[in-house]
Amino acid sequence: MSAERPTLPPVRLHTEAELARDALAAPLLARAVRLARWAGPATRVGAGGELVEAQLPAAAERLGLAADEDGAAEASEAWRLAVDTGLLDVHDPEGEDDGDDAEGTVSAGENLGLLTGGSPQDVLTIWLDGLEAVHADATAPVLDDFADLVGEDGSIDFDSLDWDPEAEAEFLDGVLGNLYLLTVGDGREGEAPVPLPALAASMIVPDDMGEPTDDVLEQVSEAMMRLDDQFRLLEPIGIVAYRPVDEALLVEEGEEAQPPADDEDVSRYGMVRLTPLGLYGIRARMLEAGIDAPAIGDLADKGADTLLGGIAYYPEAAARSEVELWLARRGPDGAAAELLDAARGADQQAPLRRLHCQQALALVGAEAEPAVRAVLDDAELGGLARVWLAERGATDVPPPPESMIFWLAIDTIAAQLEADGDLDELQGLVEGLSGQHSGFFDEAWRVAHPATADVLEAMGRLHSDKKKAKEARKAAFKARSRSGG
Repeated sequence: MSAERPTLPPVRLHTEAELARDALAAPLLARAVRLARWAGPATRVGAGGELVEAQLPAAAERLGLAADEDGAAEASEAWRLAVDTGLLDVHDPEGEDDGDDAEGTVSAGENLGLLTGGSPQDVLTIWLDGLEAVHADATAPVLDDFADLVGEDGSIDFDSLDWDPEAEAEFLDGVLGNLYLLTVGDGREGEAPVPLPALAASMIVPDDMGEPTDDVLEQVSEAMMRLDDQFRLLEPIGIVAYRPVDEALLVEEGEEAQPPADDEDVSRYGMVRLTPLGLYGIRARMLEAGIDAPAIGDLADKGADTLLGGIAYYPEAAARSEVELWLARRGPDGAAAELLDAARGADQQAPLRRLHCQQALALVGAEAEPAVRAVLDDAELGGLARVWLAERGATDVPPPPESMIFWLAIDTIAAQLEADGDLDELQGLVEGLSGQHSGFFDEAWRVAHPATADVLEAMGRLHSDKKKAKEARKAAFKARSRSGG
């Protein structure tokens, strides 16, 4: 039943139907769909599946784009996505004697039908393929003069680019991971955009660095400019909402942009936030990479032991939401007994499971009462049961034996210590529980709880009364001696 701390806080995702609608509305995918439907038997492609240059103006016109280089480039980008996501199937030219300039044809791919006739999951799977393709484009090298890379024999000298594809992809994934963490960490799921300088600095400036050096600031500036290009590419696939760097701030070639001074409007240096679709997409990439990135609802169809273990380190609001979904799926019948049974145990996370069990029982409501009363004499759950009944106004609750009072006090503090709760709240809890009973520390060291010694040591550190703190440390020593630890 023990739980590991998740790498990331749980994210609250939109429904698959909502996300699929967002995916279909993403400008780049929408354009790719329009071109896939426009393409016909007369549409010609090159050896790599690219739309031949002569047909780019017609493709741009179909998309309502300007008949210029920019329009042609955007049409070409949408066409590549249609091919990369299987909206179009490319057929090589027939005949064995065709040269490199031979043109192929295209036909509608299976995925084109899935976008309208498939499930939301089908749509999202296709969109994720598109995200993968755009991510690859965003980490591709910037070719200022492609002709300089082509040798006399026609080969391309990629080594001269000083480009490490793995390092580029790792950096962008790191940036997107930081943006994901900033988004889900405050529970607001992307309401507030993040300044581009802060995002770049999160990847460059060491955590223990005070005032950044000029060299570090230069690296941050370079990262900002690279990220500006990358977010411009990523926005049309729908994962981010991006306000680009103000062009008035862009420097001449050979110079370095400087991060904003404190008194400058930081938004001019770029602002970015993950969209709901972006949260889904980045989480999917993280899961593919083996990163633990939980989402609220993951535990709705699991057992109570998995539920209480899974939400052990969730923020309070996220834990409540997860329990509500679990109860909605399971129904109140038998839920309370299953939760109470899962709350038992002597492992390190058991006190935290009991805390979450008590909170979950409050959501079950009156239907939980028979199961709660059934554990009134249980050494581990009797105290929890009495608290729950008292909170509901029950008047016929039997008084707890003194041993149960002390056991519950130790268990309650152990749960908060394991959860790494707010220090001031924890100090208030420690002083409140120890103050309710005269001679608390004279008795507490005798409590047969696996966390007794650790709890008393923590109380010795946290108690503001020096005399009480000393008593706690002495009690902790006695508890360790008693248990042989």
